[in-house]
This record gives sequence, C-alpha cells and structure tokens, in this order.
Amino acid sequence: MVSFSPYRPDLAIRQRSATFAWIGALLLFAVSVVFAQAEPLRVVAFGDSLTAGLGLPVDKAFPARLEAALKAQGLDVAIDNAGVSGDTAADGLARIDWSVPDGTKAVLLELGANDMLRGMDPAGTRKALDGTIERLKQRGIAVMLLGMRAAPNLGADYQKAFDSLYGALAAKHGVALYAFYLDGVAGNPALNQPDGIHPNAEGVDIIVGKLAGPVQVFLRTLPK
Repeated sequence: MVSFSPYRPDLAIRQRSATFAWIGALLLFAVSVVFAQAEPLRVVAFGDSLTAGLGLPVDKAFPARLEAALKAQGLDVAIDNAGVSGDTAADGLARIDWSVPDGTKAVLLELGANDMLRGMDPAGTRKALDGTIERLKQRGIAVMLLGMRAAPNLGADYQKAFDSLYGALAAKHGVALYAFYLDGVAGNPALNQPDGIHPNAEGVDIIVGKLAGPVQVFLRTLPK
C-alpha cells in the first residue's frame, strides 16, 4: 500500500519563501559582482604644479588628459589630481598619507622640480622621495616614478647628482620609472606658458602622448 503525506499549506509556503530568498540572495550577489567589476582603477597623480596644471583649466591638466587618453585605449581608470603648486619632495612626503585615499591602486609620483629650481641638495630630495615611496609600498600601493632633470646652469656636478637619483630610487624599490616627465617639452617656447617652465595645453598633450603607453603597461601589470 502506498501512503501519502497530507498536504500542508504552511510548509509549502515556507519552502517557497526559502526558495525565493535563496534566489534573491543569488541575484544580489551577482549584481554586486557586476558593480565590483565595473569599478574603475583608482590612480592618484601626485606632484607639484606640473601635475596640478598651473595656468590651465582643470580638464586640460595632466591628470585629466592622461585619464582621457587611457580610456581611449580601453583602460577603465579614474585619475585623481593631487598636485600642489610649489611642493618640494619634502612637502610631498609630509602630505602623502592624507592626499592618497584608501582604495588607490597606483600613484604616479612627480616631484623634485621645485627642489632643483631652488638649488636644494639632491641628497635631501632623494631622501624625501625614498620616504614617500616607502609609505606607499607599506599601504600596498604601486608607484610609477616620473623623473626630472636638472637645468644645465646648475653645474655638471649638481646635474649628475640630481639626474641620477630617480633611477637609483626606482632600482632600490623595484618601481616603474619614466626617466623625464618633460621629455619633448622642456625648453620649447611653443609648448610652454610665458614663464618658460609650465607646459601649455599643447605641451601637456605632448607629455601625455609620450607617457600614456608606459603608464598603460604599468597599470595593466597591477594585480587584480
């Protein structure tokens, strides 16, 4: 003889409710994964007036133009402008912790130009940049160092000491290096503002055109 369990409406309702709850949780998880994957790569451009875009509209400054160039190359990235005009390497070290927010994956570090223009000891610049890189590494943030070069009028000894510090720091910390941030722009009146120091909009685009490829390679090597 076959026996049948009596139909229990309350049990059926509870089972359906549990099933709907499970499906709802699964859908919520799937949506959260999609949004997580859609989050852009957070990058901070950290530097002085050359990063900040002194004399230029915000959308013509280096961080904004680089972000646009990388997006055009298919890289979903958001670049925050943390440039402060007049900053030396030591000034950058003093504000690095609060200027680079949590969630940042990489920093493009451009500092040292003001140290050089003021004739400051390259050893001090190197020490400050060393500390900045170390602080970022401790937070698990990747660094690409954007180098600077000394003006020839400062003398051969100064020029040698200053120019070499960027390569030495990159080698010590194992970070990416772009040798000269102003490559192709420095000394060209047509690509600089009247002060002869800060790139104009066309000059920024030259910088971005040269840097976008190396930055893209750097960012694509970051752990997901």
